[in-house]
Amino acid sequence: MNIGILGLGTVGGGVVNVLNKNQAQITRRSGDSINVTHAAVRDTTQTRICPTEHIKLTQDPFEVVNNDDIDVVLELMGGTGLAKDLVEQAIKNGKHVVTANKALIATHGNELLALAKDNSTHLLFEAAVAGGIPILKSLEQGLSANQIELVAGIINGTSNFILTEMCNKGRNFEDALKEAQALGYAEADPTFDVEGIDAAHKLSILASISFGCKLQFNQVSTQGISKISSEDIAFATELGYAIKHLGIAKKLDGKLQIHVHPTLVPKTHLLSNVDGVMNSVLVKGNAVGETLYYGAGAGAEATASSVIADLIDIIKGTVNHDILGWQSLINIPNCNADDIESIFYLRLLATDKPGVLADITTTLANHNISVEAVIQKQIDQKNNAHIAIITNLIKTSELNKAVAEIQTHDYIQEDVKIIFVETLN
Repeated sequence: MNIGILGLGTVGGGVVNVLNKNQAQITRRSGDSINVTHAAVRDTTQTRICPTEHIKLTQDPFEVVNNDDIDVVLELMGGTGLAKDLVEQAIKNGKHVVTANKALIATHGNELLALAKDNSTHLLFEAAVAGGIPILKSLEQGLSANQIELVAGIINGTSNFILTEMCNKGRNFEDALKEAQALGYAEADPTFDVEGIDAAHKLSILASISFGCKLQFNQVSTQGISKISSEDIAFATELGYAIKHLGIAKKLDGKLQIHVHPTLVPKTHLLSNVDGVMNSVLVKGNAVGETLYYGAGAGAEATASSVIADLIDIIKGTVNHDILGWQSLINIPNCNADDIESIFYLRLLATDKPGVLADITTTLANHNISVEAVIQKQIDQKNNAHIAIITNLIKTSELNKAVAEIQTHDYIQEDVKIIFVETLN
C-alpha cells in the first residue's frame, strides 16, 4: 500500500515515525506493508522530525494526489482552501483519503463525503477530533447499538490548559495564555482555541456521528473563555465546581442542542478533574449509560495513532462505503437558544447596601427563578461586593429577562456574568 502525505510537519512527521517504530505490529494488524513514497512540503530543504531518505519530497501537492502509484492520500496540511481542492482531486482520482483536518470536515464534510461515495472511495477522519482518543470509532462501532443521548467533552487542550492554570495557580487569563504560548500550546493568534471555534469544529463532527444528522458547524452556539475571571474561578471552587470549556450536544424533544461554552462542572464529576492539555469526552447511551474517554488531544504521535488506525481500516477493508450511515443522514432542527434549559451561575458586582441582595432574589423569583446557592463578598472600601448565585433549572429566555431587569438598577456596577452549569446527568 503506497501512501502520499500532504504536509510533513508535526502530524505528518509523527505518522512516519510511528509507522517506522511500530512497523511489525502495524503490518500484522493490517495484513499488508505500508510504504510512504511521496510527501508534499513547503520547503524541501527544511529539517524534519522524521527520516525522509526513502520519501520523494515535492513542493507541488498535486504531484502527490495525481500520482497513479499512490493508493491513499493523508491530508495533514490543514486549512480549508487548498486542502479542499486536493482532497477533491484525490477522491476523483479514486484514491482513499485520511485527514486530521477538523475545519475541513466540519465546513465541507457533507459534500466531500458525498463525493467519496460517488467515487467508491473512503474519506476517514478519526484524528480530526480529540487527537489520539478513538472517539469516532467508539461512537461508530462500540456504541452502535445505542441511541446517543448526550455527548460532552473537553476537546481543546489549549483552553483546558489555561483554565487549569487559572484554577491551580491563581493566574488570570492573560498570564495563563502567555504561558500556553510560551510552551507551544497556543498560537500567536489564539482566537480559534480560546474563543471556541476549534472546539465547535470538533463538536459538529461528534454531533453528526452521534445523532445521525448532517454536519452543521454554522449552527453551533459558541462562546470562548477570554472573559472568565479569577473571581469566577474562585467562586466556582467555593461552590463545589470547576470551570471547564465544554462542547455539549444533546437531543431533546426531537431538537438538537449543540453549543460550546465555559461550564461549571461539579467537582464530583470525572470531567472536572481533566487538567492541562488533556482531552476527555463523555458519551451517554440509552443502553450502555455513561462512558468516558480520556487521552491526549494533540501531539505528533498521539494524532498519528488515529491517522494510522484509519489507514489500517482501509487496508483491511473494514470500512463501509456508506461511512457512519451518511446516506441516511437527516436534518434535525436546532433548539432555539432561548428555549434551552439549564442551571446557571450568575456573578454580579453590586453596591453593598441593605436590600440589594433581597431585591436581586425578588427579581429572580418574579421570573420563576429560585436561588440554590449564594455567596457575597466585599471586594473594596467603596462598599462594592461580588455576589455569586447558582439558580435552579430554568429556560434561558427567562433568565435573560430577569438579568436585563436586574441590570437596570443603579446598584449594579458592571454587566452580570452568566455561565452555564452542567450536572451531566
